[in-house]
Amino acid sequence: MSNSTGVGGRGNQIWRRWIHAVTFYTRIPWPSNMAFDSHDLIRGNVFFPLIGWLVAGFAALVCVVTLPFFDPSIAILLSMIATIWLTGAFHEDGFADTCDGFGGGYGQQAILTIMKDSRVGTYASVGLCLLLLLKYQSLLLLPQLLLGLWLGHSLSRFVPLLLMTGLPYVREQADSKVGAAELKLTRTELVIAALFAAVPLLLIEPEQVLVLVVVMAVLTYGLYRWFKSVLGGITGDCLGASQQISEAIVYVVLGATCWNAI
Repeated sequence: MSNSTGVGGRGNQIWRRWIHAVTFYTRIPWPSNMAFDSHDLIRGNVFFPLIGWLVAGFAALVCVVTLPFFDPSIAILLSMIATIWLTGAFHEDGFADTCDGFGGGYGQQAILTIMKDSRVGTYASVGLCLLLLLKYQSLLLLPQLLLGLWLGHSLSRFVPLLLMTGLPYVREQADSKVGAAELKLTRTELVIAALFAAVPLLLIEPEQVLVLVVVMAVLTYGLYRWFKSVLGGITGDCLGASQQISEAIVYVVLGATCWNAI
């Protein structure tokens, strides 16, 4: 049997897709001995929640190292800076562009044109400042900070996968970073990604799991209807915005004072 179809070939394929995902979604450098493949890049999206583990681990490491020397508020801020550096503000940029596009544009074409513009507008500036402040303040209230980071970064990266599976990509190849490649995950890939996202849920209380699942489901459906009605689909910026919004919502839910009364 050929190695490309055997266990070794399958393992190499999984490894390539993981490397494509890691280097696309973080600043971790591309290995010099591996060739780029757009198909592996798209199929590597199955590891997106697992990338969240990596980012959360880096944030947790920064917190653990800095907490003995600084107030928790400073340690949390440093961890946020670290994750933004590690991801190259990739998703924050998408959120900012989405704020500008949806805030200042009227109609699909106008919104897409604004989102493509590299300049930062008022909606982007205000939206990004409020989002980062919301995440910062919510993280300060988390009773289990490191677990909260893990939950936030993994669960939030499953939401874009659902959106890209349920909605078409509305930009032409010349306008998009991934071209016209197929973004939809297969049912098996979606289940695998869901398992990666769900693992940290095993470490929190059942009532918290229920609330988080319901809130994330409602949020995903709301984003789905919003993007579909306004754009007729999604763009990479929309996916980045969905990740950022979802991450903030996870922290808000986990930091809610109602858990103290339960």
